[in-house]
Amino acid sequence: MLSESSTVSDIHPLDDDLVAPFQIEGQPARGRIVRLGPVVDEVLNRHDYPEPVARLLGEAAALAALVGSSLKFEGRLIVQAQGDGPVAYVVADYDTTGGLRGYCRFDADRLAALGEARPGAQALLGKGVFIMTIDPIGAKDRYQGVTAIEGDTLALSAAEYFAQSEQVPTQVKLAVGQVHDAEGLRWRAGGMMIQNIAEDQARGSTEDAWERAQALFATLGEDELLDPLVSPETLLFRLFHEDGVRLFPAKALTAFCRCSDDRVTGMLRSFPKEDVAGMVEADGRIHVTCEYCSREYALEPDAVSEAG
Repeated sequence: MLSESSTVSDIHPLDDDLVAPFQIEGQPARGRIVRLGPVVDEVLNRHDYPEPVARLLGEAAALAALVGSSLKFEGRLIVQAQGDGPVAYVVADYDTTGGLRGYCRFDADRLAALGEARPGAQALLGKGVFIMTIDPIGAKDRYQGVTAIEGDTLALSAAEYFAQSEQVPTQVKLAVGQVHDAEGLRWRAGGMMIQNIAEDQARGSTEDAWERAQALFATLGEDELLDPLVSPETLLFRLFHEDGVRLFPAKALTAFCRCSDDRVTGMLRSFPKEDVAGMVEADGRIHVTCEYCSREYALEPDAVSEAG
């Protein structure tokens, strides 16, 4: 259990780019906390996103880590939202090895026309849907839950998803911002979620305990989630020290991408040969840029046309 005198080394080392579960002691409430530093900075800087778009993608990445890290099997968790707004599509992909990637598609002219300094998720995405997809490795069936886009952050859509699809009362907070360090401005992201553990015969009613947990959670500020000088241990102690809180071992997060020469070649081979021939550019090669990591592939047409 965390105490006021606890340090990082007293428990288990937690720095940036990690996600960890926690349990409020003696209460039917559990949660997860994610802190992203260099990983989210790399993901967001792979594209020249305007600040509002970068913030939205940062939210999606933090949320994907929060939810995906709870999977009990190998696979991935995909968070996406799409609508009729200036941002047509945002997606973040969490791999159970701890890898994160993501990207957005947006219309720069429509975004500028919003005229807002910090437009929220609903203003950016417009009317549309929020989707979470669980994709297990080695299984044919994927599970997908869909709900409407709600409010100024993806946190509200996620809470609604859990209420509708999982019937689990859930509260989520997400924060994305930039901080100055020795190398200049750096993106950071953080998030926390708490969930009510269902009542049963042994536990009895959990309603009062859940209301208390929600009231404490409501005091959590965005600045606390982003502050690199406030450790997860300190943050959880601030929120739940009266009841006590137990932080469990964390999982490291990394920026990654699944793209490769073989994957790109395989994708191109799925097109009709005449379409592939039309993709050849002036230098005699086919150029493909990965939407996630912006890596460019230059492939010889002969290599694409060979039988796979």
